[in-house]
Amino acid sequence: MVQLALVVLLVLACACNRSGSTTLADAASAATPAVAEPPKPVPAVLPDVLARVNGENITKAEFEEAIGALEQRNQAPVPPDQRDAVYRGVLDQLVGLKLLSQEVAAKKVVVPDADVDAQMAQIRQQFPSEDVFNQALKAQNKTLEIVKADARRSIAITKMLEAAIEAKVAVSPEQAKKFYDENPDQFKRPEQVRASHILIGTQENADVATKAAAKRKAEGLLKQLKAGGDFAALAKENSQDPGSAVNGGDLGLFSRGQMVGPFDQVAFTLAPGATSDLVETQFGYHIIRVMEKKEAGAVALDEVRPQLEQFLQNQNRQREMTSYIAALKAKGKVEVLI
Repeated sequence: MVQLALVVLLVLACACNRSGSTTLADAASAATPAVAEPPKPVPAVLPDVLARVNGENITKAEFEEAIGALEQRNQAPVPPDQRDAVYRGVLDQLVGLKLLSQEVAAKKVVVPDADVDAQMAQIRQQFPSEDVFNQALKAQNKTLEIVKADARRSIAITKMLEAAIEAKVAVSPEQAKKFYDENPDQFKRPEQVRASHILIGTQENADVATKAAAKRKAEGLLKQLKAGGDFAALAKENSQDPGSAVNGGDLGLFSRGQMVGPFDQVAFTLAPGATSDLVETQFGYHIIRVMEKKEAGAVALDEVRPQLEQFLQNQNRQREMTSYIAALKAKGKVEVLI
């Protein structure tokens, strides 16, 4: 569920990381240089105003809301031993947000109402009903108008940043190849198997009679397969693994260690096209058919190019946004009061 507070308070992270995922470690890293020095201690009792950005206050209430949203998103309080680093990181993000908001106002960035309505629709879709959405608003002491204003500001910041930096984040084929060639360890693929299975499930604490019945059913299916039965059809009809049964038992490609021990051992022993005898695990009785094997080796550049280019674009975007905010700091006046 998207937390409404994150629409604004974590916009910095969203602008450079389109997934919008921010963690306590991300917040801490915002205040921690590459060669780490202990962050300046944050007072136990916070003042009403923590910082001023070109004369505009960052208040204790804003800061506590940001910390609360971060903790809620991570489903954990800030660890005491990380408090100074995380708090400094969040404050730094709020300073950046304030600078960006001021720059949006100075540049008079216009956001069409249709864009705001579209973002509000996306926010609403994260809630099971309109009542739950309204309850969330009430719980955070927000009105619909406040959330719309927050959304408009978030869109305006993103729009401004895209205009300023997007042309600088493109990745050329040469840059992608250079990274690929210089980081071979990141593109190694372990041995993989593509297999299908039929599962006749049992509970670990099932009695002897129940397990025996499950085994008899699995043995009957194995007999049909040995007589030429269609594996995919039998899996769809009989397998008790709902995730794979609809696909004829197909589990896709997996590496060693991703499956439970007995299953893993048999799957990597069978030759492509071969079918196992019954394999018992804590989930029940499996019949495994190996469809394909891929030996360990390097992943070809063309195979990973889209993901690699996206990774490098995100790196470039982060760098350019950091530079953009640094330039705003340099020409403005930022006073941190704690």
